[in-house]
Amino acid sequence: MGLELYLDLLSQPCRSIYIFARSNNIPFEFKHVELFKGPSNSEGAGKVSLLKKVPALKDGDFTLAECTAILLYLTRKYNTPDHWYPSDIQKRAQVDEYLSWHHANIRANAPKTMWIKVLIPLFTGQPLPSEKLQEVMEGLSTSLKQFEERFLQDKAFIIGSEISLADLVAIVELMQPVGVGCDIFEDRPRLMEWRRRVEDAVGKELFFQAHEMILNIKELSNIQIDPQLKEQLAPVLMKMLK
Repeated sequence: MGLELYLDLLSQPCRSIYIFARSNNIPFEFKHVELFKGPSNSEGAGKVSLLKKVPALKDGDFTLAECTAILLYLTRKYNTPDHWYPSDIQKRAQVDEYLSWHHANIRANAPKTMWIKVLIPLFTGQPLPSEKLQEVMEGLSTSLKQFEERFLQDKAFIIGSEISLADLVAIVELMQPVGVGCDIFEDRPRLMEWRRRVEDAVGKELFFQAHEMILNIKELSNIQIDPQLKEQLAPVLMKMLK
């Protein structure tokens, strides 16, 4: 039994794993999960991950959940190039530092743009709460300023001249707002140049293949959402409107 990866490419963490595996020629079976189609569609991932969510990895009898854990497992098992997660203790610490900061900052704000502009209206039928979007964009702007000044600075990539897991985790998150029409790279030339370098490093074709669904997110309004899932999520999303 070979490596299986359970992924929904609407998910940022799933995209980072997909891009990493493909760009490093790691052989795996892509188990496509569509979470918005309900529990039956994500049944396979539920059997693999005790957390019943994606991303999930199955390697023989071994299973693993959580994006960072899966990325690190892949770097170690497949001995990927050192720049992804450097053996140099200080460079590795810089990657760890960014990954720790990321969750409470970029990840805390960027995904909310999709919920507010696409998913809340889709699940609840409520109009776009513009004041909520403005609030989220202000928080994201603060995080982006810190990202540029603290982490990117005048370097090609977050920890220096080569791409690392930190860049990959960051870029997939920042493509979420782009997909819903919030171009956070506009008027940020340093950030835009960094994005282009990341695209080149992993390969533009792979980059845009992985982001095809999010860049066409408006088509999500045409899919049939599982009624049970809609019933469960609608009250939660309504609270976000308040």
